[in-house]
Amino acid sequence: MLQYILRRLLIMLPTLLGITLIVFVIVNLAPGGPIEQKLQQIRFAGASGGGESMSNSSTQVVSEEVLEALKKQYGFDKPLHTRYFIWLKNLIKLDFGESFTYEEPVVDVIVSKFPVSLQFGILSLILSYLISIPLGVLKAIKKDSSFDVLTTVLLFIMYSIPPFMLGILLLVFFAGGSFFDWFPIGGLYSDFYDEMNFFEQILDRIHHFILPLICYVMGSFTVLTSLMKNSLLEEIKKDYIRTARAKGLSEKIIYLKHALRNALIPIVTGIGGFLSVFFAGSLLLERIFQLDGVGLLGFNAVLARDFNLLMGLIFIQSFLMLIGNLLSDLAYVVVDPRIDFK
Repeated sequence: MLQYILRRLLIMLPTLLGITLIVFVIVNLAPGGPIEQKLQQIRFAGASGGGESMSNSSTQVVSEEVLEALKKQYGFDKPLHTRYFIWLKNLIKLDFGESFTYEEPVVDVIVSKFPVSLQFGILSLILSYLISIPLGVLKAIKKDSSFDVLTTVLLFIMYSIPPFMLGILLLVFFAGGSFFDWFPIGGLYSDFYDEMNFFEQILDRIHHFILPLICYVMGSFTVLTSLMKNSLLEEIKKDYIRTARAKGLSEKIIYLKHALRNALIPIVTGIGGFLSVFFAGSLLLERIFQLDGVGLLGFNAVLARDFNLLMGLIFIQSFLMLIGNLLSDLAYVVVDPRIDFK
């Protein structure tokens, strides 16, 4: 097992290098970089500040003197491959450079957005598994019953609704739209949050979290529920279940003690994804519910051509994804000791 883990960790290094190299080249060759945007700001300021003569003078200064200074400031005075090796060298120190937009270290900018994405990521992950596993088991036990048919129809309906469309519908119906005013329209807390006591603050947070959490959880728990049900139904068809029934064991013991553990093997595939809760940002949901999280940060970084910030986000997400895949494989061994990675 230890050798397998070491091999996987060694494979991650070239994988991460490949990801960062491809993204670095694409990002740096994309038009409309920070220098072009800065030049537009300078020319716009010159044109609006003093008429045509000042605009022409500003353009000339920009093209000859300021351009070289801007290239040096943003690090574009060196060849592309040199800039990449400098970025790798700084990566060893976890230094992703400074954000062009926020004018702060990239790590500080990303960490400042963690609380929003982390809260929704952890809660949505926990709720998804708490709902999907018991519901999937119950649907398998009551297969073809009215409960199974009704919940299947509901799951298909919920799965077919895009999360951002569900968010809009929830706001229209329950957040002061044309129907009910039961929930706030967005944000993480109320304007007078600091004036509340501890328990009032908890209730206020819950009040603000309900609608976004419904949207975050909806898609994932519907898929997991169907997967749990189908996996359990496959297990109860196997010979060892027939043997357990022949011994006179109750259906409850057969399902929950013998079949469930093996049926959980496909479910643990997503266990490693718990690391992604650190970056559980959803651009559309964050826009709809006015949440300042990682999803919106990445979108703004693309629009602003904030190369350093974008590279930092992609590297951390890629690293967490690879570690999560490794943890998923290890979870197989915990659930089923017969599996042995060599």
